[in-house]
Amino acid sequence: MRLLRSVLGLLACLAAPAGAQQSVDSQASDPTASIMSFQLQNFYAPNLHNSTASTNQVLFRSAIPFQFAGLNNIARLTVPYVSSNAAGRSGFGDATLFNLTTLDRNWGRFGLGVVALLPTGANGISAEKWGLGPAAGFVAQKKWGLFGLFNQNILTVAGDNTRPDINISTLQPILNLQLSDGWSVGVSDMTFVYDWDRGQFTSLPLGMKVSKLTKISSHPVQWQLSYERNFYDTGTGPQDTIGLTAKLLIPK
Repeated sequence: MRLLRSVLGLLACLAAPAGAQQSVDSQASDPTASIMSFQLQNFYAPNLHNSTASTNQVLFRSAIPFQFAGLNNIARLTVPYVSSNAAGRSGFGDATLFNLTTLDRNWGRFGLGVVALLPTGANGISAEKWGLGPAAGFVAQKKWGLFGLFNQNILTVAGDNTRPDINISTLQPILNLQLSDGWSVGVSDMTFVYDWDRGQFTSLPLGMKVSKLTKISSHPVQWQLSYERNFYDTGTGPQDTIGLTAKLLIPK
């Protein structure tokens, strides 16, 4: 815990803008909010479809808001580390870089952007492909919480011709119910994946999460515990997944 406090404090000192203020309760679970964040997620799958193995993956994700041409933007980098997969391999996976231009409305906000797949992964884990495609989403804010939907599309533009292309679309529903004392509940970060080459969905999850907003050394941190069941049972993908997330928020 002492090490975690030191890391969070260092990130906050490096990234916190001057005059940071306002409550982050309503922003902590909103992926379109213009708030800087750094999060570490661990996803453990104790059982897989058609396999006796288990898997574990760690994700580091940073979200950096900025303005360009008078418009709000959110740049997000995700770097995965596979500590164990179905084949027993480990190493960094392919990174994704995402930018969303957001437009505020009286009901919430919507955004348009682009997502890129970068073949930065280790041998045997990387797809060895460069991908690029459009992204769009919206979040509607209510007194009880928020709901919305995100769509990302990754289409192969270059890479190793001996490896299968990555041509997928993802849909991520957003639903979060704000409770008292920093608690909230909602759907997990479940993502439905449609593979255009196979002509079918290759991920059909259903999951929930519980979140708690606290402070460490005066810095807001959101903790999340999630569970998902994936009903796509072809191959050796995860059947059940347990997630734990620590998300440091840097208000303006």
